Amino acid sequence: MSASTIQVRRDQNLFRGSFAAMANPCEVICETQDEMLARAVTEIAAREAWRIEHKFSRYRTDGIVHAVNTAKGAATELDAESAQLIDFAATLWEVSKGAFDITSGVLRHVWRFNDEKRLPSQNDIDEVMQRVGWQRVTWRKPFLTLSAGMEIDFGGIGKEYAVDRTVAQIDDYVNIPVLVNFGGDLRTAGKAPANGAWQVGIESVAAMGRTDSLIKLSTGALATSGDTRRFIEADGQRYGHIIDARTGWPAHFAPRSVTVAADTCSQAGTFSTLAMLQGENAEQFLRAEGLRYWCLR
Repeated sequence: MSASTIQVRRDQNLFRGSFAAMANPCEVICETQDEMLARAVTEIAAREAWRIEHKFSRYRTDGIVHAVNTAKGAATELDAESAQLIDFAATLWEVSKGAFDITSGVLRHVWRFNDEKRLPSQNDIDEVMQRVGWQRVTWRKPFLTLSAGMEIDFGGIGKEYAVDRTVAQIDDYVNIPVLVNFGGDLRTAGKAPANGAWQVGIESVAAMGRTDSLIKLSTGALATSGDTRRFIEADGQRYGHIIDARTGWPAHFAPRSVTVAADTCSQAGTFSTLAMLQGENAEQFLRAEGLRYWCLR
């Protein structure tokens, strides 16, 4: 990736910078008349997104995740940033009572949400579940040890972490109104825009690309979890891609989409995912947590 893959265009009194990272379209909206400043801010965002993708993607063979996943039962020593993410993942496993688990990524081998859209059998799931479970992991900071055949996958928390890291870097650089949006997970940076708030659309679950409602966001973050793009329909039932690591199956009667507002993107993403895993009790969970949320079914 290079600066040549970054695009910056004027949109009335804004500049929109765009690039691709973490298999998602990424956008940085700057309220400024200075195109060079907007480009500099976009470059900051792109460099940080690409750095995090390079380091934590399971698709790469030169990052920390590959090192952990190919250690064959040996301990891997982690740097401070990687250890911080592992601590966060361990906390999510605890508070979700095992429903959220960064070792559950191996279930992708039986849950295929691509063009094939194949519903796995219980035997398929049971076989893979032998390689799932944070309780099987040994974590003695800074050393992480997986049982042979197990893997970690930061896909459930990496994008939100990248948004928060990017906002911190932009805030260190400049104090203008900025909205960072990585694949629909977003957070404000700098001061509020001139009209007091950013207007953010929640995508309709009935038609991709259409907006269900508009949210005014003056500060903080929004994150959305849902099954609009990745799902399987079989025997009249819809199975979304957010899977309960305790069972190997998606939660029953989960919402189609949950959007949560919070101070940070990591917090918003955590609660939106945990709400999806609550299934039919998603709204009850979100109310009990005292969150501002939008739940579509």
